[in-house]
Amino acid sequence: MKTNYVLVDCENVQPKNVDLLKGGPFKIKVFLGAGQAKIPLEMARALQAFGHEAEYIQIDGNGNNALDFHIAYYIGRLAAEGSDAYFHIISKDSGFDPLIRYLKKKNIFCQRSKSIADIPLIKVSASASITEKVDAVVENLTKRKAGKPKKLKTLRSTIQALFLNKLADDDLDKIIAQLSSRGIVKTIDGDKVRYELPS
Repeated sequence: MKTNYVLVDCENVQPKNVDLLKGGPFKIKVFLGAGQAKIPLEMARALQAFGHEAEYIQIDGNGNNALDFHIAYYIGRLAAEGSDAYFHIISKDSGFDPLIRYLKKKNIFCQRSKSIADIPLIKVSASASITEKVDAVVENLTKRKAGKPKKLKTLRSTIQALFLNKLADDDLDKIIAQLSSRGIVKTIDGDKVRYELPS
């Protein structure tokens, strides 16, 4: 299963719903500004439950975008350590968006959400309808640009990872069937796949 790094810009957002990440393949890094001596107790308690999968990183020094540069550094370092990682930046700061577009061109999956609840893995739960799940898969594939699965087997495992490996085989088959009937996915030569995704 791919590692999902959640990088919280705590100068910009102090999430109250960290517990939504429980049970998933998440590693959490909370970035604190040099002048941030305190964090909300509710958030600290929620993070404590993640043990070594969560850590605080307090930056040294002040300045415009100082914390943002630290987040960018960690994305680069972690991407170099494992090419199968996903990065979720939790911030309302749209200044991250040019970096995210650049990373996608390099096949590094990264996105920004204003809240933990907006992370696609959280937003579309395993209890959602098949149509909602298919829509989430299409959105995920569209964001991947050139990094889409090239074989049906890889596509199936990618979809399972999107839903935290909680999909029943029957639901997975239905999702693949809907992707085919919508013309989003076309199978060629048995196991190879071709995509026609919305622009």
